[in-house]
Amino acid sequence: MNEKNNRILVNGNHAVAYGVKLAQPQVVPIYPITPQTPIVEKISEFQAAGEMVVELVTAESEHSAMAACITASLTGARVFTATASQGLMLMHEMLHYASGARAPIVMFNVNRTIGSPWGFWPDQTDSLAQRDTGWIHYYCEHGQESLDTVLQAYRVAEKVMLPAMVMHEAFYVSHALDIVEVPAQKDVDQYLPAFNPLHRLDPEIGESWGNTVNQEMFYRHRRDLGLAMESVIDVAQEADTEWQELTGRGYGIIEKYRCDDAELVIVTMGSMVGTARDAVDNLRMEGVPVGLLKVKLFRPFPTEAVRQALMSVPKVMVLDRNFAPGTGGFLHQELKAALYGVDDGPGVHGYLTGVGGTNISPNNIAALVREAMSTTPIASSVWKG
Repeated sequence: MNEKNNRILVNGNHAVAYGVKLAQPQVVPIYPITPQTPIVEKISEFQAAGEMVVELVTAESEHSAMAACITASLTGARVFTATASQGLMLMHEMLHYASGARAPIVMFNVNRTIGSPWGFWPDQTDSLAQRDTGWIHYYCEHGQESLDTVLQAYRVAEKVMLPAMVMHEAFYVSHALDIVEVPAQKDVDQYLPAFNPLHRLDPEIGESWGNTVNQEMFYRHRRDLGLAMESVIDVAQEADTEWQELTGRGYGIIEKYRCDDAELVIVTMGSMVGTARDAVDNLRMEGVPVGLLKVKLFRPFPTEAVRQALMSVPKVMVLDRNFAPGTGGFLHQELKAALYGVDDGPGVHGYLTGVGGTNISPNNIAALVREAMSTTPIASSVWKG
């Protein structure tokens, strides 16, 4: 690659692979699953062409792939893997182990419907079902953001010593072509130094991991994990600011769009942000005072930033491309919790839209805005497919 930024036409998954190449992981355990497979295929091509020095570990399942990630990470190696849907479900046990072991693995998950019924469509329920496993969660809108966020995720994960997963949605982003700017390797090396943890499995250091602990030790360990997660907010904001200074691209942990004087703010994350942004522009041209709040960092949830962004807004409308039976949309739940106790806080409408990848157009969103503006919100999420 030339020592300058390169603009290339690639799909979202290949954009991720370019980000991984720049991060220079030493070990990449892999197991293919649609629609993630092009990520690891491209990494394999980079390795075969001599453009990456990396050990690819072909595992017999996603569970085994994550187990390999953990053991490699604990030796001090920088590690990457990718998965989707049922693969992420199979990893669930090991996700808890990874965070408990304070292994700063970066994993890319391509959001896809989980069975049953069987499907291959965009839906965020797979990763949101892992929200309490102790992993940092980032949600991306397009391929460029996915590439950049992989690098930011390594920067954050390795500083706080927690694993991070980065998400974009199946097909809408994973297989859609876009022009992406690939940073120069020297710039990334300046931004992301080599991983060299103080504690690692090394005979010369003489440390171990995996022994049984007593109740008090377990308590302290979980408390420390929680403190590390709390520190992510500031570290992630710093990582994004420095990335913006280096490349001119920054995303923040949230993004406010046309929120000044807004009487209603749409809140969503992932690929639906782009559609909502178009809807906001269209409505503004009609004189409707509406804005948009994009949630990029979902875990830890940026409660204070969200509160500040929505402080003077009368109404909020949450759009969820996911569904938790019994409680509704995940983002709707999180937002209500974040706003709990705020004096004169906004009324919060929750809409289940685009679940299973159903198409939601700017006109659909505009209709929901008009409905929310003229009605009183209820506690539960409302289906609007």
